Amino acid sequence: MMNSLDLPKPPAETRVVVAMSGGVDSSVVAAILHEEGYDVVGITLQLYDAGEGARRAGSCCAGQDIHDARRVAETLGIHHYVLDYEDRFRAAVIDPFADSYLAGETPIPCVACNQTVKFRDLLATARDLGADALATGHYIDSRPNGGHRSLYRPRDLDRDQSYFLYGTTRAQLDFLRFPLGRLTKPETRALADKHGLAIAAKPDSQDICFVTKGRYSDVIQRLRPEAGEAGDIVHVDGRLLGRHAGILHYTIGQRRGIGIAAGEPLYVVALEPSTARVIVGPRKALATRRLRLRDVNWLGREAPGAYATARREVFVKLRSTRPPASALIVGDDADWQVELVEGEDGVAPGQACVFYAGEGAGAEVLGGGIIAEAVQPAPLANTPRTVAVAG
Repeated sequence: MMNSLDLPKPPAETRVVVAMSGGVDSSVVAAILHEEGYDVVGITLQLYDAGEGARRAGSCCAGQDIHDARRVAETLGIHHYVLDYEDRFRAAVIDPFADSYLAGETPIPCVACNQTVKFRDLLATARDLGADALATGHYIDSRPNGGHRSLYRPRDLDRDQSYFLYGTTRAQLDFLRFPLGRLTKPETRALADKHGLAIAAKPDSQDICFVTKGRYSDVIQRLRPEAGEAGDIVHVDGRLLGRHAGILHYTIGQRRGIGIAAGEPLYVVALEPSTARVIVGPRKALATRRLRLRDVNWLGREAPGAYATARREVFVKLRSTRPPASALIVGDDADWQVELVEGEDGVAPGQACVFYAGEGAGAEVLGGGIIAEAVQPAPLANTPRTVAVAG
């Protein structure tokens, strides 16, 4: 007979490591599993040293969060450990984040963190502790599907974190559990209050955890001082409009803060690290109908070729806050591409493209990849001509 975690042992004989960030969600996971009688062990990761008083409102993984996780463990009466993963986090997440920005991309460090530090390194630690499963506070659902488990969008779509978890491998999924997948955030907070947890009203974490103050560009420039190389701001029609202080200050689709005055709204259309150029143009220059992907991770029961050959519809998310949109998978493993039925504006290399079998709650997560290129409707100008700079 299976227990509530789909494991063939009584809860009291089932050890579950809970990744406790110090927030409401992971604390409630520990509380409900402890209440059900599981042998719960809490682990909190020390990922970076933000410095005394440097905690940014809405960030996670800082010193206060470790303190909060420890208090929750004491309240529940469970074992709790803090592991120093700072070196691993820097090597696997922070350094690649900075390098990706220098390459003109807009990276998502939360994806890399889940793929490496949390679901590779922490999962291995959980196994070393004799755990039968690693549970987290992510809002995503998983269920048995034949010989393995599959991922599904959660009940609370406003909290859907599938965009950040598409890179989870099948082997990892078989060991992972997500108890909040069928709860809403208000229900989670109510459970925190029921269990007498002091963090019941704690604000949610937001933004990138290691950017504790200032802007992302400040962190990148501190890590990579050479990132501030000046260069030209060039219109897609070839006009030289001005200068900039480093492409790390720009992202695809950006409109505000470009630093030039013009007679029309201008958007960042492309970044060229090799020439240090920022290419700008009208909004229509952002239109994208086809994406080329790299580092694709496939979780679907059918091989991706079944979708590409038959041109079957899938749904994709290109941003964590946007709903899935209709698309087609084209190409093959040698050249993964996605054709957007409605098109999209401002798609940036480095972002994720996540595949789904449907749109709503319970839709299966088929996998995803990193956007290597957003195919534009027309080539960009290569040779700028100098004109008078406005402003």
